Parts: sequence; structure tokens; C-alpha cells
Amino acid sequence: MSGSTIGTLQLRPFRGVRYAAHADLARVIAPPYDVIDDAQQQALEARDEHNVVRVILPREPQDRSVDRYTSAAHLFDHWLSEGFLIVDGSPALYVYQQTRAGQVIQRGLVGAVVMQPLDGGVILPHENVRVGPVEDRLALMRALHGNPEPIFLLYDGGGPASDRCAEAVRSPVLATAMTEDGTQHDLWAITDEASLAVIADDLAGRHAMIADGHHRYTTYGYLRDELRNAGAGNGPWDAGLTLLVDNSVATPDIRAIHRVVPGLSFATALSAAERGFRVRELGAEVTDVESALDVLRLQPAPAFVISDGSRFALLVDPDARQLAAAKPPAASPQWWALDASIASEFVLAALWQVTDAAGEVEAEHSPQAALELARRTNGTALLLNPAPLEAVMAVASVGAAMPRKSTLFLPKPQSGMVMRLFRFDA
Repeated sequence: MSGSTIGTLQLRPFRGVRYAAHADLARVIAPPYDVIDDAQQQALEARDEHNVVRVILPREPQDRSVDRYTSAAHLFDHWLSEGFLIVDGSPALYVYQQTRAGQVIQRGLVGAVVMQPLDGGVILPHENVRVGPVEDRLALMRALHGNPEPIFLLYDGGGPASDRCAEAVRSPVLATAMTEDGTQHDLWAITDEASLAVIADDLAGRHAMIADGHHRYTTYGYLRDELRNAGAGNGPWDAGLTLLVDNSVATPDIRAIHRVVPGLSFATALSAAERGFRVRELGAEVTDVESALDVLRLQPAPAFVISDGSRFALLVDPDARQLAAAKPPAASPQWWALDASIASEFVLAALWQVTDAAGEVEAEHSPQAALELARRTNGTALLLNPAPLEAVMAVASVGAAMPRKSTLFLPKPQSGMVMRLFRFDA
């Protein structure tokens, strides 16, 4: 990385790898890898033999002489050779817009963001990461020698870069797809040097927050360092595929990610919670998880609902002395104001004596899935309210990070709209 790129937000154009025009794009794109469960993976695989899920979540191959990541890279190369995937002729920044019922819900630029130190104030994290997912993504990107799906950054827009995006969406669309949730996904390319220069100048003085893709951003840095250490020097691997969203042209739906402690009985969880909260079991007024969450939304923070999949209890009014004792010494006020932080340090660690890590505690995006997992494992689900965007941004702005898997930003970019291989940008 050259010295001129340190300390600035830089989004490089690249030659996108896309599905050819004869592909039914709606049948071959997929959600990001980390929100796809087993049933959805099977459904995506059955939808089309060229669905991108076969690359981003590869199965073990029948040929055991190669691993699943190498097999995915071979499959990707086969799709290129047969013409099902094409490579754009000129480097571009791509405008990616999502609409629903005719209303724009999100618009941003897809490019290759130059990696910055996470404590440098340019690209701000808001969640911690775990080693396992980083190792998995690194193996895949190493085999592909590229980035199959983008991370998702949010920035304070409204400047010339946003103006150029607005101009681009008035031109003929490059690719379009409608997904089952009623969201339309459209793609345009910006290739003219004047527009690219305007966008670069506008972004150079800004900063962005990682809304989704902390593990992939970390992986980008590991892959860059690995290639440099092998003697490759500077190159396309200094940057990683990114959707940079102008938050003035976005209405992000931020949802909580819930926790499940397998094997923790509801009676034990309830008894331990009563040592630190005022606990009220929810009876006739709560018939399902949605009605339980309706009750939770009305409570002043911090508040939680716990369940074994059939019974529900509300945790409110934490004991102030115990809560203060559970606060990590280095925690900022912004970080400790989040329900996700209190769930991790006070409910899970202090009261339930478990650590918020895979194996002891599982994370579930869907509250219904959390309840089903609690039932299957004779465990207890911990349901949370979502954090407001302002609170998430406040944590990121002071250089802190929320507990891993704390926020779910929607809508997510679909994988397969545009992809990137290093060899086409070398």
C-alpha cells in the first residue's frame, strides 16, 4: 500500500465478474454466506446449477484430492470458460440500488476499498470477530485469488459521489433481479475518468463504518499480508470488494442478533437472572415470540426476554451495583449503553457463567430460530432489542467494538451481482 492511501477512504474501480445476460439473475444470486442456513443452502443449490452459493459455501467435493475451496475455484473458472460468467472490459465503480414497491431503500457504490488500520479513524469497526470465520473466508479467497462477495460499509454521504450515483441510475441498467422478498436489485457501471476522479476526491476526506462483513474485512488484510510476505508486493489484493452505502440514500433496518445457551435449563436461567434483574414471567398476554418481542420493545433499556421455546420471561430493572461491577474497566460509556454489551458481560458472563463464544453460546439472526434451537438443545434463548443506528455509530466513533454478532443490517447486498478476481485488475 502506498503512503498516499494511508488515512484516506479510497474506493478503486475494478473489472467486475458478472453473470452473462442469458442467465436468470434472480436464480443465481444469493444472500451473504453468513446468513444462509442449511435449508436455504439446499434450496439455492436446487434453484440453479450456477447459483453463487456453490462458490461462497462450497460442499466437500467427490474428488478428495482437492479441498472444497479449491473445488469452488475450479467451478468458478469453469463458469468463466463456458461463458456463464463474463468479465467487464473496463474498470468501473458499480452503482448498486435496492428498491421495494418502487421506493429506493438503499443505494451505494461497489468498488475495491483500500484496507486501512481499524484504529486509524477511516474504516471503523463496530463488532468483534472470531478466528473460525476468518480462517474459512481466507481459505476461500486464497483459492479464488479474489473476493466473491462484498462487505457493506456505511458513510455520511450527500456529496459529489452521491450525485454521480444519482446520475448513473438514470442510464440503462446493467443487470437487474427481483428476489423473493420483493426487493429489486439493479446495477450500473461508472467508467468515465471524470466521474471516477470526482468520486475519489469526495471520498478521500470521509470515513465509513463496517455495517456487515467484519470477518471478511479482517480476511482482506490477512490475504494482503500473506501475498506480500510471499513476495507479491503491492497489488489488487491491497483492496477488498465493498459496497459503500450513502446513509442519506438508505433506510437501514437494524435488527438484533439473539443468543442461545444450549443445555441451560429455563429454571436455572430464570433463577440466576433473578439475582440481577426484576423478573416477570409472561403469561396469557404472550402467545408467541413476536408478542414477547412486542412487550420487550416497550421496556426501558436494558431489558431482555428469555425463553425455552414455549415459556417467556421478561428481565428488567437490573441491580445497579451488580451491573456496575460487571462493566469491564476499559469499557466506554457508549459501549456500556448497548443492550448487546450488557447481555454479554452481565447476563451471560456474570449471571449465567458462560462466555459469549461459539460452542458455549450460539448466535441466531431470527428470533424464531433462536427459540427452535433452545427447544432442540434443552437450552435457553436470550432475546434482545435492536440497537439504534446512532448508538452503533457512537460506539464505532470512539474506537470500540460491540460483542461479535450484535447487529443485523438489512437489506444486505446479494452475492453474485458483481464479483472480483485479482487477475483481471493486475
